[in-house]
Amino acid sequence: MKQFNILPVDLRLAESIQQKIDHLNKPKGALGRLESLAKQICLVQQTLCPTLSHPCHLLMGGDHGIEREGVSVSPREVTWQQMVNFTHGGGGVNLFCRQHGFHLRLIDMGVDYDLSNVEGIEHHKVAWGTANFLQGPAMTEQQYEQAINTGATLVDECATEGCNIICIGEMGIANTSPSSIWMSLYGHIPLDECVGAGAGLNDEGIRHKYLILQQSVLRYQEWLKQQPLHDEREKDQLAIRYFGGFEMVGAIGAMLRAAERGMLVMVDGFIMTACMLAASRLYPAVLDYAIFGHCGDEGGHQRMLQLMHAEPLLHLGLRLGEGTGALCAYPIIESAVRMVNEMNNFDNAHITKYF
Repeated sequence: MKQFNILPVDLRLAESIQQKIDHLNKPKGALGRLESLAKQICLVQQTLCPTLSHPCHLLMGGDHGIEREGVSVSPREVTWQQMVNFTHGGGGVNLFCRQHGFHLRLIDMGVDYDLSNVEGIEHHKVAWGTANFLQGPAMTEQQYEQAINTGATLVDECATEGCNIICIGEMGIANTSPSSIWMSLYGHIPLDECVGAGAGLNDEGIRHKYLILQQSVLRYQEWLKQQPLHDEREKDQLAIRYFGGFEMVGAIGAMLRAAERGMLVMVDGFIMTACMLAASRLYPAVLDYAIFGHCGDEGGHQRMLQLMHAEPLLHLGLRLGEGTGALCAYPIIESAVRMVNEMNNFDNAHITKYF
């Protein structure tokens, strides 16, 4: 399987960065989260003068076989309908990308519909949706590799254009189901505490979803016993392959490649947080490069963030997906960079440093 070389950020500049931030003409620590965010960005870029260039947003679409079990209030055709809608500029992701100057790329990773003639959609379809993981693995090993590699290649293309900060979103009906399972497996949390309403299930719908996912996990555990395992990373990869969607595995590949290239990775809501959790199981150092945009209202999102000791920038009650929460947080990231680059220091401002 594809290997990545993701190094923890080099901390040798940490003291110099902190000194620069502390010497800005403000009380020490007065800009709070902006200061820790600026320090993270400086460490990722290994500079005291960070930049944000050519921000790109990858929105990946894919359908899930588990949708056939009635685990979502939305039918699967909504996936392709929304993907087409995005090409017309009418989605939430479109307006936020326009507002914040992101290059939006729409990628068909595995939508169960022929989008090949739709202008504005990039065609990287692994298959016409994943298999139903109630019955067995959602994808084959070859499909897993293809999805990972596609995500990595997309990041390489963005980097070639000068991008150093990447945002990733998703469109895939029923993708809260694999996210909940990953949260349970990787966080050692009872599954019933990880399953939420998704796009709007009622109590009865949530109960049905939980029972389907519970049965799926039991079958996975039996399947896992038959697999030759060499280490924990291989086990984690199998869980990603067994339950994930093509758009989710593509996102994991993009996250890992971006970190490998020293790029900042903006993380959106419940689905993308689950993808970052899975990515961090394979390569823990990927978290050094992650900026968590917001905490949404999907059940368990806050708890999943806590598994990674993540501090989200916003809590707006969003649960749209598409990457919208992360995009909304971009001005805060930009403010942190402007603070460290443009704010005067005590010496230049001729202000007495009083601490």
